[in-house]
Amino acid sequence: MNIFNNPPKSSWAELCQRSQLDLEFLESSVKNILARVKQGGDYTLKEFTRQFDNVELNDLAVSDAEIKKGIDLVDPKLKAAIQTAASNIEMFHNAQLRKIVKMETMKGVLCWRKGIPIEKVGIYIPGGTAPLFSTVLMLAIPAKLAGCREIVLVSPPDKQGNIHPAILFAAQLTGVTKVFKVGGAQAIAALAYGAESIPKVNKIFGPGNQYVTKAKQLVNQQGVAIDMPAGPSEVLVWADESATPAFVAADLLSQAEHGTDSQVMLVVNNAALADKIQEEVQKQLATLPRKEIAEQALRNSRALVFENETEALDFVNTYAAEHLIINTKNADELAEKVINAGSVFIGNYTPEAAGDYASGTNHTLPTNGYATAYAGVSVESFLKYITFQKISEEGIKNIGPVVEVMAEAEELIGHKNAISIRLNNV
Repeated sequence: MNIFNNPPKSSWAELCQRSQLDLEFLESSVKNILARVKQGGDYTLKEFTRQFDNVELNDLAVSDAEIKKGIDLVDPKLKAAIQTAASNIEMFHNAQLRKIVKMETMKGVLCWRKGIPIEKVGIYIPGGTAPLFSTVLMLAIPAKLAGCREIVLVSPPDKQGNIHPAILFAAQLTGVTKVFKVGGAQAIAALAYGAESIPKVNKIFGPGNQYVTKAKQLVNQQGVAIDMPAGPSEVLVWADESATPAFVAADLLSQAEHGTDSQVMLVVNNAALADKIQEEVQKQLATLPRKEIAEQALRNSRALVFENETEALDFVNTYAAEHLIINTKNADELAEKVINAGSVFIGNYTPEAAGDYASGTNHTLPTNGYATAYAGVSVESFLKYITFQKISEEGIKNIGPVVEVMAEAEELIGHKNAISIRLNNV
């Protein structure tokens, strides 16, 4: 990790840059994939699976027999861990469900707002170098709590044409209705347009690489709702002398091993601490099975030294990390001042890994600085809110004159007449 000492604000925009593919090449490639899937359906999806996943498929759908066989392969200890995580996630997300509150804004004027489940949702589960069965819990559980009628899961198959057994177990546990063997931008196309096997959905959820993210953004422009632009994963760790360097290094590496395009950032208050953490990173890196992936991610990563805490806070809010770990002596106080982050982890014993799997919060979060405007996935992400109103005779007498005056001022006399005709009949 390159170290920057008290970098001036003029350099922050560059320091906040994430690793990206050439945008022109990326967009043209994804547009081509979307167009081909829209035209060719299942046939094209199987072609892309042969090309990108090196496997020949007869059927895209995962059968009940395949699901049962996959579930039987999952170690009982892992099943128990997934069930515990699912329980915590369900508990946290269940608390997000809102009661309907009816409000009388004027005498006789009743208004309320009601959450309606999105009927069909698609969830994308990465399955390449790391099959993210935990993401099934993070997406299917709130979808089920919201009341979505159809939950369609897509994930790339392995070289034998199978979906990872733990993904199938998590899908069955959480109420996923259909599972398909398709990944990448082509999977997003299938969910957006539908194919012979795969139903078209109303909203698409889930993280992925830059091809998946770009596909989601493009279909969103065509009217298909998405959760957020969730691309390559990232973490920023803010630490001081009260932090344990080995803990900080482990947190940085747990993120770096996600993928070569992941980014890890370190913010500290002195260069000596940065050096200690770097030493720990090298020591722990040597033992990681995904060492090569983590090493490449570290090349996109930076350590920044801010001797001034206010400047450090400003940088943290400017970077707007997907995951923000605050490991300082006054972590609780600083956490209250965070305005841009996907999810915040406070203190020496709160690793990002806990939130990734089992604490209860959602790990599908905005990346690439989108935390300035987007929130992570919640139950509300699977609902659309409709407003209702009911006005009585007394209510139209009270509110009618107000609307008449405003409508006339905007020269919308048809609006005024819709009120006046009623006032003349009560």
